[in-house]
Amino acid sequence: MNEPSIILSDVNARQSVFHRRAFLLGGGITLGVSALAGRLAYLQLVGNARYAKLATSNQFNFRLLPPPRGLITDRNGAILATNRPNFRLLYARQKDQDPADMVATLAAYVPMDDLRRQRVLRDLGNAPRNTPVAIVEDITWEQFSAVNIRATELPGVTADMGEVRVYPHGGAFAHVIGYVAKVNQEDITETGPNAEPIMLHPGFRIGRQGLEKSLDLELRGRPGAQKVEVDALGRQVRLAPGGDIPATPGKEVQLSLDMDLQVRGLELFGEESGAAVLMDCRSGDLLALVSAPSFDANRFVRGLSTAEYKALATYDHKPLFNKALTATYPPGSTFKTLVAVAALEHGIDPEMTIRCPGYWYFGRRRWRCDGVHGPTNMHDAIASSCDTYFYTISLQLGPDKIADVARRFGLGQAYDIGIPGQKKGLVPDTEYKRRNFPRDPRWHIGETPSLGIGQGYTLVNALQQCVSAARMANGRKALTPRLIRAIGGVPQTDGAAAPDMDFDPAHLALVREAMGSVTTRGTAARTGQIGLGDIRMSGKTGTAQGYNYNGGRGIHGTNGPWHLRDHAWFVGFAPHDTPRYAIAVLVEHGGFGAQAAAPRARDLMRLALLKDPELRSRIERPPAPPVSVADSGAGGQGGPA
Repeated sequence: MNEPSIILSDVNARQSVFHRRAFLLGGGITLGVSALAGRLAYLQLVGNARYAKLATSNQFNFRLLPPPRGLITDRNGAILATNRPNFRLLYARQKDQDPADMVATLAAYVPMDDLRRQRVLRDLGNAPRNTPVAIVEDITWEQFSAVNIRATELPGVTADMGEVRVYPHGGAFAHVIGYVAKVNQEDITETGPNAEPIMLHPGFRIGRQGLEKSLDLELRGRPGAQKVEVDALGRQVRLAPGGDIPATPGKEVQLSLDMDLQVRGLELFGEESGAAVLMDCRSGDLLALVSAPSFDANRFVRGLSTAEYKALATYDHKPLFNKALTATYPPGSTFKTLVAVAALEHGIDPEMTIRCPGYWYFGRRRWRCDGVHGPTNMHDAIASSCDTYFYTISLQLGPDKIADVARRFGLGQAYDIGIPGQKKGLVPDTEYKRRNFPRDPRWHIGETPSLGIGQGYTLVNALQQCVSAARMANGRKALTPRLIRAIGGVPQTDGAAAPDMDFDPAHLALVREAMGSVTTRGTAARTGQIGLGDIRMSGKTGTAQGYNYNGGRGIHGTNGPWHLRDHAWFVGFAPHDTPRYAIAVLVEHGGFGAQAAAPRARDLMRLALLKDPELRSRIERPPAPPVSVADSGAGGQGGPA
């Protein structure tokens, strides 16, 4: 009788459990749907702007653009370094793609030899994936168009237009300006400017030599960015309109150099090796800084082949070497003007004569002189370059007094003109001997005569020689050279902002007068006349031994093999009466200074004087008409016929 009630109770219990579970499940579903609806509402209403921006950032990207490198100009605004358009072929390594196959395919459109292919594959291997690498630069318009038409068939390949550095005057400014080149792995740092992403861009270049290197950060500018649309793998699909960030060009650098003088200076050397420096002896501005022979910096921008670089590096005239700054030579007889100043400053009478029979005995050695000058005073000894006179005078002075004057004239030091790699040369004294020769630290008296004629340990470069001549011409200021006139329109320190030299003006005037006689009746009388009316050039010739010869014997002048010949020097200034410009010319292994260096100095100085408006008016001024007897105030009463 109880069975139906038991069954009904069991059914009710099960229904109760089911209802509870259904209620809980329905509540959970309701809560989940409500949460999902709330989240969707939040995304649609509140987070819409943020997620729209994120979606856009996945669709669009920014491609870095190298900034235009700053211009370099001469003192008159002539362009010395600029940029030009450059069509180039780029390739970014893709996933599941063999770079060698793609490079082989591209070789059908642009010419690539085996060496170029190997270099490209090496660069691709070092570059991150999707980072473009330059395959070929300076492609033609036809090649540029052919690749662009087939862009869809060449994944990862783009043909675009960038900029490349150009040096319009080729080698004339190569040692001063230097050149730019591609970024190497060693150039990239973890911090600082060289850590920026633009360093990985295939079109970006950094300075390698000269001012391009020392002023690299000023010339770089700030990179820009181009907005592009990309696919899910980050590959560029097309350019996106709007949103580009313009690049900021690098600062313009204005030099003190004069383009005409620099180009002419290099031309004057022809096939010879040497250096020429021209300087304003009022302001310290360098107007020419020439090293010959030179090289075409544009070739380094594009990249030299191994054979081309080897040819430059092994040529005995060393075109890659800056002979104006990093090469040092004995000054030879040009040093005698400084010995003369030292003698005057220490009380030696300039009218004292020393007999020169063409040689001079000291100890057991016979020292030669290039002429038989007879009784000679200081003025004539400078004009005729008498070795015997300066052998004797140097012994009276000793090395320390001579070295002190030489340093005050600018020898033995480097100058901050913005070009790295200068060599200070050497101005020897007793302290130098003690410091560098521990086994024989004493200065021997027999070493002094060589110092007196600019030989022995003494070494200088062409820039120091020009500074010395400029200080001699100025007579008061210890001028320092200036090469960089302005950076970004901001003037740099004037070289005339220098202390006084503190020499007796009468002593310097006496030496300048003797240098004037060098070009009128002395060693450069035939080659030092500039032929510009009453304007004349003063100077001093020098013939310096490149090797130590036994007793002065050996290859002298232009005889024998080129690498054994003497070096030829000329230093000077003009005009003689009101000095405006100073000059130093070296012809490496050129023989005699009067024959090899003086004519080049004359021609370069002549151009500088003709370009100067004040001096040109003086040159072109017609001579005053002769004064007649009637105009002379004699009242018409002439003298006897």
